[in-house]
Amino acid sequence: MDAAIQTFEHRPANLAARAGFWTLALGSIGVVYGDIGTSPLYAFREAMLAASQGQGGVNSANVLGVLSLILWALTIVVTLKYVIVLLRADNQGEGGTLTLLTLAQQSLGRAVPAITLLGALGAALFFGDALITPAISVLSAVEGLKLVTSWFDPYVAPIAVGIIVALFLFQRRGTASVASWFGPITLVWFIVLALGGATQIARNLRVLEAANPFHAVSFLLRHGEIGLFTLGAVFLAVTGAEALYADLGHFGRKPIRFAWLCVALPALALNYVGQGALVLVKPETIKDSFFLLYPAWALPLIVVLATLATIIASQAVITGSYSLTAQAIRLHLLPRMRSRHTSEEQSGQIYMPTVNTLLLLGVLALVLFFGSSSRLASAYGIAVTGTMVVTTVLAMVVVRRHWGWPLWATTALMTPFLAIDLVFLGANLMKLLEGGFVPLLIAGAMLLLMRAWMRGTNLLEEKAQQSDVPLRSILENLERKPPTLVPGTGVYLTTQPQLAPVALLHMLKHFKALHEHNVILMIVTADVPRVPDGERIEMFEINSLFRQVTMSFGYMEEPNVPYGLGLCRKLGWKFDIMSTSFLLSRRALKPAASSAMPRWQRNLFIFLSRNATNASDYFHIPAGRVVEIGAQVNL
Repeated sequence: MDAAIQTFEHRPANLAARAGFWTLALGSIGVVYGDIGTSPLYAFREAMLAASQGQGGVNSANVLGVLSLILWALTIVVTLKYVIVLLRADNQGEGGTLTLLTLAQQSLGRAVPAITLLGALGAALFFGDALITPAISVLSAVEGLKLVTSWFDPYVAPIAVGIIVALFLFQRRGTASVASWFGPITLVWFIVLALGGATQIARNLRVLEAANPFHAVSFLLRHGEIGLFTLGAVFLAVTGAEALYADLGHFGRKPIRFAWLCVALPALALNYVGQGALVLVKPETIKDSFFLLYPAWALPLIVVLATLATIIASQAVITGSYSLTAQAIRLHLLPRMRSRHTSEEQSGQIYMPTVNTLLLLGVLALVLFFGSSSRLASAYGIAVTGTMVVTTVLAMVVVRRHWGWPLWATTALMTPFLAIDLVFLGANLMKLLEGGFVPLLIAGAMLLLMRAWMRGTNLLEEKAQQSDVPLRSILENLERKPPTLVPGTGVYLTTQPQLAPVALLHMLKHFKALHEHNVILMIVTADVPRVPDGERIEMFEINSLFRQVTMSFGYMEEPNVPYGLGLCRKLGWKFDIMSTSFLLSRRALKPAASSAMPRWQRNLFIFLSRNATNASDYFHIPAGRVVEIGAQVNL
């Protein structure tokens, strides 16, 4: 146990708590901005291809209009909404959709079902985005090989598949050994973006007129429905913006803001405007406007660098999926899944085999089904815009109730952002039949899974309250008729300490005996990211045989029961794991003749329960100290 405690104890709370400003800023360039940093590979191209279907084709008015839309989307959605406003909505330094969910529920004073469902929807939409990002990013980079030589044309998809498979297979080894290179490589990528754009801008300064929002408004008014289609493609330029908020706890507010305002935003703006300058002079370059920014001799190097940048962007999404899944499990939105740490220094470095396998299969299916980044671009955007709408709505609750702003101020601040998010969502929904249904199907499947798990878990708790025996009754019976006592300590895990754990009932029923010392242990997920050790344990003696321990972990922490019990030593209880048995209740779920759940939902919940990770593995309890006692429950 000492080794387990030591490993847990020496993991830093987060990277932002221990690294310097410049280290954090460089790290955020790689992790936070890797996704949005690869958008120039396809965003301007897709927006111009959509705009060229309308009046005038590829002309100066359309180019300036598209560029203006992109620049102002980066300004309003990313800079104003995320960098300036949402980075302030942190929960003890942590950000993300589920953090907003926790803050909203905390500010309302109770768990509101509608708010919980909204948070689950945001998490489900993220998984849709997590499948598409690696597919479109890697495909768009590898497609640059076709400009080097036509020999690669038939092999773009196979090469992309090989890179993706290698990336996911590498996850089990952890990324700690190579993560230190993410920031420098992405910084070089942003420098290359800026240089490529600046070279073309110098040849056609007229393109700088795109900074005037008049061109964006005029374009939308002139083009009608085509303008909305174009707006859906323009949104590709801001995909990845949600990473600014989600990774807040890893890097901190100031480094993320600095990296955006001083590195990422200028480089992206220069590159997009540079692509516009190139297309104004040579309209035929529209389909490869990014790679043609650079001279032919540099193309192989640009393709290699683009591939590295897309791998880094994909890695950030994969890691984010692990973290979001872990948070969802601790908030009881998903069943327990196996996870393991791949780094002793960084608590965020985890590997989840089930999530990794499902992501790999999903990404490969998308690459093989769509075949090119242009076709895949139609599926991209809906999940991200949906996530942004959910984020904005939850942020309105936080601003109004948690920050305490008056209603008029909350409305004035957040309504414009919500309106813009809804316009982008509507524009992307126009691509529903062209592939936009894919992320919605993924998100819908995840939402149904979460709903089934939450409903089944609540139903089991209700049944437990109706049928289980109050702990007080058991204790009174034991005082009248003391059982046989055996040396050692018995720990009974429970979610309802006022009821006798099933394992305790079976111990008395079958063995007619108890340990000399018994602990009723309840593990609680707090509404904060991390709980200080001094506040982690609450313990009191019930009688001479029993004591109750409540162990709290933050929703960003990994529950470690041996470590938590070790803290009880400071409260006067001499915990010794070698003389302790953990007695766990395992429910065997069976379909009942009638159920409060629909049949499909009940069967899904039973399937998830049977395949969930054992409590002993999830809570890091040594297997040799665990005794599982089962009971059949009709659901």
